[in-house]
Amino acid sequence: MRLPVLSGHIQGELDVPSSAEGLVLFAHGSGSSRKSSRNQFVARKLREAGIATLLMDLLTPEEERLDLEQAHLRFDIPFLAARLLQATDWVGREDRVRGLSLGYFGASTGGAAALFAAARQPELVRAVVSRGGRPDLAGAALSRVAAPTLLVVGGEDREVLELNRAALRELRCEKELRVVPGATHLFEEPGALEEVALLAAAWFRRHLGSPELAPSPGDRLDTSVRGE
Repeated sequence: MRLPVLSGHIQGELDVPSSAEGLVLFAHGSGSSRKSSRNQFVARKLREAGIATLLMDLLTPEEERLDLEQAHLRFDIPFLAARLLQATDWVGREDRVRGLSLGYFGASTGGAAALFAAARQPELVRAVVSRGGRPDLAGAALSRVAAPTLLVVGGEDREVLELNRAALRELRCEKELRVVPGATHLFEEPGALEEVALLAAAWFRRHLGSPELAPSPGDRLDTSVRGE
């Protein structure tokens, strides 16, 4: 499907399970797309938990071609956040999901874009999850995020883990950092991405829908830092 944006159209995949409890918009990482196997996996698990999903390309085809040459748009957080906000406006007019509580799921640089966009729409965005994200790239917007925010990082992704710990201190909303032991940046280790999906589903069900129906995170997740 095509979603209208200011400079043309982007491609998206909207999937709505029956009796959906909420809708999560995905912001992929640098150089990725709506076809990211990792985000597709997480989105499928969210739908199994009763949450609608919208995966999308944040760039138009023309912008993607330009970015392949210059690699600049993928790191332009305000630009990516604006594109995410345009998609948010679109879902507000879409009959299939109008009125559902909204959340953002961001990966890598998409985590910063999701937080930047959430800070701009505090009345609309009810929850944010960042997977292996770079929330530090959201800069001063971190302190303006109102949506409950979950940061999920691999235990072996040490540099990104420290950046997430620093970002956690800047957030003023309900917040939590969960570390997946033994996982690296892409969560390629056996069971690691499943843990991410379980955590994300639980967080979104807690803040978008019915928490009593949320799946329980796996036993391997043994590190948690919370804050209000």
